[in-house]
Amino acid sequence: MITLGNLKPAKGAIKKRKRVGRGPGSGLGKTAGRGMNGQKSRSGYSRKRGFEGGQMPLVRRIPKRGFTNIFKERFNVVNVGDLEKSGLDELNIEVLLEKKIIRDKRLKLKVLGDGDLKRKIKVTAHKFSKTAVEKIEKSGGEVVVLSGEKN
Repeated sequence: MITLGNLKPAKGAIKKRKRVGRGPGSGLGKTAGRGMNGQKSRSGYSRKRGFEGGQMPLVRRIPKRGFTNIFKERFNVVNVGDLEKSGLDELNIEVLLEKKIIRDKRLKLKVLGDGDLKRKIKVTAHKFSKTAVEKIEKSGGEVVVLSGEKN
């Protein structure tokens, strides 16, 4: 019977550590597995990330395309249909995070108009699409726009 007192690792799972540079009888004496000469045999050697032995590295050989816009604003995106499914009357970032409808609390919230809304809800967000505003107000709901504040 196996109990916590007699548990052992699987056979062959534990190996003895190889001690290099401990004499010719050990099998890894003299050069300690580093070979004869060259940069890699010296102490203090460390190859730089992406180094290809002096050959032009891949990251420098391939063409560069496009650019990254550092001013791009990212949003948590929610559709009107998702708000309908939530079953709540008042929705804001905190409530949507709690319900796991959105994930990142650092991003602003944008509501888009995909889906249908059949009940009256009050939605607080940073941005709304035109169709989202139309659908929410058509169902008797209220739209509250947050002015640039970052949570």
